Amino acid sequence: MNSTKLVSLGLTALKSNVTHLDRPYKLTFSITYACQSRCVMCNIWQIKPSGELDIREIGEFAQRNSCFKWIEITGGEPFLRSDIVDIVRIFRDSSKDLYVLTMPTNSLCNQDTVVGKIEAILKLGIPKVSITISLDGYRELHDRIRGIPGNFDRAMGLAKRLRNLQARYQNLFFVFGYTMGKFNEGQLMNTVRGVQKELPWVTANNFHVNMAQTSEIYYKNSEMNLKPDASGFSTELESFIKARKFEIGVIPVIENAFLKKLDYYIKTGRTPMKGRSLDASLFMDSYGNVFPSIMWGRKIGNIRDVDYDLSRIWHNAGAEEARKLIKEGKEPHAWTACEAYQTLVGNIGSLLV
Repeated sequence: MNSTKLVSLGLTALKSNVTHLDRPYKLTFSITYACQSRCVMCNIWQIKPSGELDIREIGEFAQRNSCFKWIEITGGEPFLRSDIVDIVRIFRDSSKDLYVLTMPTNSLCNQDTVVGKIEAILKLGIPKVSITISLDGYRELHDRIRGIPGNFDRAMGLAKRLRNLQARYQNLFFVFGYTMGKFNEGQLMNTVRGVQKELPWVTANNFHVNMAQTSEIYYKNSEMNLKPDASGFSTELESFIKARKFEIGVIPVIENAFLKKLDYYIKTGRTPMKGRSLDASLFMDSYGNVFPSIMWGRKIGNIRDVDYDLSRIWHNAGAEEARKLIKEGKEPHAWTACEAYQTLVGNIGSLLV
């Protein structure tokens, strides 16, 4: 069963190299904008959300749109939703070819509760469940960036517990998610070493690196200047890539390609290749608004207005106009993992260079 789902995902990703897909295979879905962090590079935590999609509405959406093979549930802090296990179960039941589920966490929720919910999700039988533990610096730096004393230690505690959980569930994968920016410039390898003092088994391979970017609709930080010095960034990224151990597999190949293209992006300010927004993927916020990506505030509709049927938005005039702009290279320039992975596999030759 798992191999069938993997093949289905792979074939769809390959198909996206040669033709436009008639429906997306990846959904990035912010289930809440509630967040306890106080991050210096993000203003999500300042939102006081109300009127977000409830479990009934999410169920209606999932049942009417059963095409997803990869779902990224994000926030805010997604584990602040008490019904997160039910949300995942709904998508598991509706999207029969669902192969990958990814979720980030800031480690600030009650860890007994979080670990219990993660275990319940693992028992649902989704072949790959990936948890990203946010970590942007060594102890003092991370706590300062996140605005919460003790956040680093809570991240270490959660990592230990997930490591133990991983021994019992082969479908669990987790990494530390490090966001590089002016606020932690030059501190990536110091952070890796800081974690290794607490968790000796950790290597650079246990880190996923993104660059801090701005988004009016997601991070709510469009007024911020977050980019580090390009030359210093390249040197830091090069050291990190060299520290990574060689691994065989699809994910390591994609991750290495992502990092190399990230260097290109910071040097040029341009997206390395044509995106796959509104083809392979979309972003939906917690109110049901649909956008091409988390980085592009071009709303193409709201699922509440179309009886939760995404196809009525997917093929509307706004979506077609956005696709035209993407084809002409007028999509906002960005390079973040939420969109980059499906872009890379949709430009398969990029993985070979």
